[in-house]
Amino acid sequence: MFFQTPALDLKLFLLINQQWRCGLFDFIMPIISEPLALLFIIVPGLAYALFKGGKRQLAFFAVLIVGMAISDFTGNFIKDSVGRVRPLNAIAETYLQEDGEWTQRPADYVQTKEKGTSFTSNHSSNTMCLAVLAMLIWPALKRWPLLLPLLVGYSRIYLGKHYPTDVLGGWLYGAVVALAVWTIWEYAVRPRLPEKSSLRR
Repeated sequence: MFFQTPALDLKLFLLINQQWRCGLFDFIMPIISEPLALLFIIVPGLAYALFKGGKRQLAFFAVLIVGMAISDFTGNFIKDSVGRVRPLNAIAETYLQEDGEWTQRPADYVQTKEKGTSFTSNHSSNTMCLAVLAMLIWPALKRWPLLLPLLVGYSRIYLGKHYPTDVLGGWLYGAVVALAVWTIWEYAVRPRLPEKSSLRR
């Protein structure tokens, strides 16, 4: 890895993962962090959009899916290039889940891995990409979609999977991917669609 963990980064991780804990968060953070939980947002959202806007909304949801797929796929190249070891494999006394049960690394835990996949957080980049695209496609949502990446990012730190800078990097990357996908859709793809199939928000 070509950078060391900043002191503030480590301090914030220790606060979230080891000190700011409670039974409620122990229960809900793994659920929030589960990728399948997105289906409980996307599927009802799609059903509502189809009901209100018709089949043309399918194209907008396709844009969302394509954006997240690009974010996830390209994010793996960043992970492999940086090689940052996840905190659960590097930091003593880190809380984590194994087989659905909470456990804690011992105080004398020593990092053994030399390379990992911590930076950036794909969960954070994918959900930020989804949120930004949703706000661009449906301006009436205002900034409410941003709650999703904020909650998911926090859950990744709480679960010991990522440092705060992993999450921040994921948010920034997801936003960049979303803007790129939206620009291509808005100025290159949609204008070329047949007029009778024109999609308007």
